[in-house]
Amino acid sequence: MSAMEKATFAAGCFWGVEASFRAIPGVADAICGYIGGHKDNPTYEEVCRTDTGHAEAVEVTFDPAQVSFAQLVDHFWHMHNPTQKDRQGPDVGRQYRSAIFTHSDEQARIAAESKEKAQANFAQPIATEIVPASTFWKAEEYHQRYFEKNGSAHCAI
Repeated sequence: MSAMEKATFAAGCFWGVEASFRAIPGVADAICGYIGGHKDNPTYEEVCRTDTGHAEAVEVTFDPAQVSFAQLVDHFWHMHNPTQKDRQGPDVGRQYRSAIFTHSDEQARIAAESKEKAQANFAQPIATEIVPASTFWKAEEYHQRYFEKNGSAHCAI
């Protein structure tokens, strides 16, 4: 068994992002949370006020022997509109930005190359940020596996 790796993505409302990544074979876990801000252990209400600088994001734990980081990034480009800056659909604000938070130089390289390649599929410039991962703060329990718990099928991502 290979060692698990982490990948962190922000693509709007984290409920749909989490559900989408959970469906990929090789993904062992996906956790909703907050990253990229300046406040320790932020709450959902604080992040929604946009004064913490955090993005709603999903930390993905995956087995690289089953699914590569490059495959996860490719999935990321198809699950949301990466040309929208600080929003996804009806969700507007810096907390809904599109971002890849990288955990290594290799992830940063793969993400940057993938972004350049993905640009050919969009008429507008991709607004996705690619930045080193900072501390990931797990969101409140009621956000975890939200669709499973509440019977919802999808979210506007």
